Amino acid sequence: MKRTLFALAATALLCGTAYAENIGVSMAKFDDNFLTVLRNGMTDYAKTKSGVNLQIEDGQNDVNKQLSQIQNFIAQKVDAIIVNPVDTDATPQMTKLATDAGIPLVYVNRMPSEEKLPEKVAFVGSNEVDSGTLETKEICKLLGGKGDIVVIMGELSNQAARQRTQDVEDVIAKEPCTGMKILQKQTANWDRTQAIDLMTNWLTSGIKPAAVISNNDEMAIGAIQALKQAGLAGGKVLVGGVDATQDGLGAMKDGDLQVTVFQNAAGQGQGAVDTALKLAKGEKVDPMVWVPFELVTPANIDNYLKKN
Repeated sequence: MKRTLFALAATALLCGTAYAENIGVSMAKFDDNFLTVLRNGMTDYAKTKSGVNLQIEDGQNDVNKQLSQIQNFIAQKVDAIIVNPVDTDATPQMTKLATDAGIPLVYVNRMPSEEKLPEKVAFVGSNEVDSGTLETKEICKLLGGKGDIVVIMGELSNQAARQRTQDVEDVIAKEPCTGMKILQKQTANWDRTQAIDLMTNWLTSGIKPAAVISNNDEMAIGAIQALKQAGLAGGKVLVGGVDATQDGLGAMKDGDLQVTVFQNAAGQGQGAVDTALKLAKGEKVDPMVWVPFELVTPANIDNYLKKN
């Protein structure tokens, strides 16, 4: 009997099936174009890795639900956890749950609020200081350094939304962009429909911006739809976004979106899985793993049409 058990164990080792890496993944919400690309990037990459199992849960934009998912992953004793946080202000509690349990934790895309991450905790994403800066500098260039603008913000609980908005303010505070003025800035919560309503309300109230600077492509597309209804699309009012989603690139091809910034969602997904696997194996990783942003304009759009 002992020989049989030994033989089975040896066979399992030779076949590489003796040990699997189980990673729990909690996404902020499934119903988001960019996050869908990120999620698919993780699953596609995990399929190329033998013995890597992802258990992906939908946080449904609910912090409490996401915290519950993390607690469930801990109870299941997964090898690592990946979190795309609903609310970045809630990450200290998530970090404590994982570190107290001794389970490696990787935040992806949305930067945690902690100034310093403890051991076995890392962030994989893009530096938001670059995103809004690249977007606003290009709008500034197209406007010749002057003009009234409106800013459509993402969820205010989200670090990316706050930073991208700060980027706009920082750019227009310096030459050659000091002739730009923010008429209004309000949130549309990353949502296309909310951006349509917001832009429509602005136009109806008599606000006439030279440009719309949006924290993401989804809201930029919403603004474009409202501008179309008012006969102001097609470059009459400049529109900028962030993410270079396929819908965003389509709007650029149509001449309605003048600027976006490529955020490599699939690359972030792959980087998150890689970092989680390294931490699970006890390897050291950089606490901040950066995936660079890239400016996208009509001049170079063909380089990005198939990336996201």
